[in-house]
Amino acid sequence: MVSAAEQMAANTSWAALGKATDLRNRILFTIALLIVYRLGTFIPVPGIDANALREFMEGAAQGIGGILTMFTGGALGRMGIFALGIMPYISASIIVQLLTSMVPALEQLKKEGEQGRKKINQYTRYGTVLLATLQSYGLAVSLQSGDLVTDPGLFFIVSCMVTLVGGTMFLMWLGEQITARGIGNGISLIIFVGIIAELPAALAQFFASGRSGAISPAVIVGVIFMVIATIAFVVFMERALRKIHIQYPRRQVGMKVYDGGSSHLPVKVNPAGVIPAIFASSLLLLPTTISTFSGNQTSPLMSTILAYFGPGQPLYLLFFTAMIVFFAFFYTFNVSFKVDDVADNLKNQNGFVPGIRPGKKTAEYLEYVVNRILVLGSAYLAAVCLLPEILRGQLAIPFYFGGTSVLIVVSVTMDTIQQVQSHLLAHQYEGLIEKSQLRGKGAKKRGRKGAARR
Repeated sequence: MVSAAEQMAANTSWAALGKATDLRNRILFTIALLIVYRLGTFIPVPGIDANALREFMEGAAQGIGGILTMFTGGALGRMGIFALGIMPYISASIIVQLLTSMVPALEQLKKEGEQGRKKINQYTRYGTVLLATLQSYGLAVSLQSGDLVTDPGLFFIVSCMVTLVGGTMFLMWLGEQITARGIGNGISLIIFVGIIAELPAALAQFFASGRSGAISPAVIVGVIFMVIATIAFVVFMERALRKIHIQYPRRQVGMKVYDGGSSHLPVKVNPAGVIPAIFASSLLLLPTTISTFSGNQTSPLMSTILAYFGPGQPLYLLFFTAMIVFFAFFYTFNVSFKVDDVADNLKNQNGFVPGIRPGKKTAEYLEYVVNRILVLGSAYLAAVCLLPEILRGQLAIPFYFGGTSVLIVVSVTMDTIQQVQSHLLAHQYEGLIEKSQLRGKGAKKRGRKGAARR
């Protein structure tokens, strides 16, 4: 049987989207802010030698430079004001969430509701400023060491730091505004738009390599099939659910007795979505963001780190896998599916899992089920992110065809479409309620007029 909500979602159309004024305004607001972000990637940091930077990025595009360019929407390759991207904010969020789970004072603050959440967000912003300042200083010094600056000196370092930190904070504000007043998750949409914007150039370069003979036609066809298969697999796994049966007992309201009903609690195979891949990538990019531009001036320690943790290296793949699995479990149990909160909500609604006592036992059962699901979910994330990564390293194809980029694009697209459908459903329900209220008022008026005539 198809539910009423699913039937209504199937009947949504462009006409319904045109009538939903609030949804249309949210979409236009999101598009406008994303256009502002794209324009900012083309505004250069003052004092950069554009020709030297272009030559350097062409040489580094197949390595870590391609990864950095993807996550910054091309701003790093042009040294735009958004060259650091949103990664300092993501890294600060990781640190704050880890501390929230380990520090009792922060954990108590998290339980204080809206005020506690605002305080934690404030700490995250402070951490973003600190990380962006450190990264911008290292990047400015590295640019000078790599002879990519027209007028090196203290003035360039200060101006570069102020510009890059300001750009990161502005991006953080854009992401928060999109999340609050637009459609979708602002941070994920910023990364999504950066990938999509650079995709045509990556495709042109890929096919140009095929025409020149650098890549064989068989590899091109294989990459196309790999991307299509990865997209289909991601869509299938992102829609996969584990339904936990929930039973509601009989209840009496006044003189009426309502029969008990049954429902199900849907648990996604991948409750964390694309967040583990983004978190793991951001941690891997922390040491390499600065060293990429230092050229021959790289320290021996940094050279060793890059040698072992470069893209395609065994330690890089192992660390990437470990981080994906860790953040899949960590983000699920601390953010997206808190078993204690779900068990308390079921208990307050008089719902229970058949054969499981409400409260603590239900929380333990949910934790057991989610742990087993996450084994499959984290393995799926690691496979999607690593298998194309290995093939990319062996075949020297652009990073944009890697598993992480495909996962981000597909997941963010599905989440955004789902939010659009939710807003359309809410608009249709509001329209039905308004019509029923108008009919009720009309019936009352007719009833009063009829009574007067009698």
